[in-house]
Amino acid sequence: MTVEQVLTQLESLGSEKVRAMNKKNGAHENQFGVKMGDIRGIANKIKSDHELGLALWATGNIEAQLLGMLIMKPKLLSVGELDRLVHGVNYGWVADWFSSYIVKEHPQKEELREVWMESDYPWAARAGWSLTAGRVTRTPEGIDVPGLLDRIESEMPTAPSEVQWTMNTTLAQIGIHFPELRARALAIGEKLGIYRDYPVSKGCTSPFAPIWINEMVSRQSK
Repeated sequence: MTVEQVLTQLESLGSEKVRAMNKKNGAHENQFGVKMGDIRGIANKIKSDHELGLALWATGNIEAQLLGMLIMKPKLLSVGELDRLVHGVNYGWVADWFSSYIVKEHPQKEELREVWMESDYPWAARAGWSLTAGRVTRTPEGIDVPGLLDRIESEMPTAPSEVQWTMNTTLAQIGIHFPELRARALAIGEKLGIYRDYPVSKGCTSPFAPIWINEMVSRQSK
């Protein structure tokens, strides 16, 4: 399939209702409003096409970028290409898929983690802190975890909202996985108050770090 054929198919599947929902969640105008299931359905038919995936990403269209990530081969991307791609992210759902489907699978992601954490481009910084949250959770060796708490306490209040989300995830994961730092993580969360009043659906855990930490620790003790 060509880029034009894919875009035509995506546009035909668009819905004004989905477009409006996406826009409410921060999406820009370059979107068709396609349901995630339909995007995955197209990806299942294409299977793998790295070059097409890159071409779809370059359109800047939200659905094209989401589809592109599903058909790319992350390990074929150079570090420079990975950095270029992150600077093409500008919507939360794209950012989350980028972290899950592209960055998480890349063998050289650690080379960019700290670079992205210092980036002025909020979506790159978001990706860097997302990687850091993963390191804290799974492989914290070699990371100055108390130093991360210092940064979170001083930087998160004025960080762009895109970055606050994954900085907050890092804060919560430190509190959950480092008992010796839990009291400090809880105190920082209370002091900053970020996401204290965040609306959550019934049965879901609040992203407010103190609630999140205490809930996960409680589950671990059962």
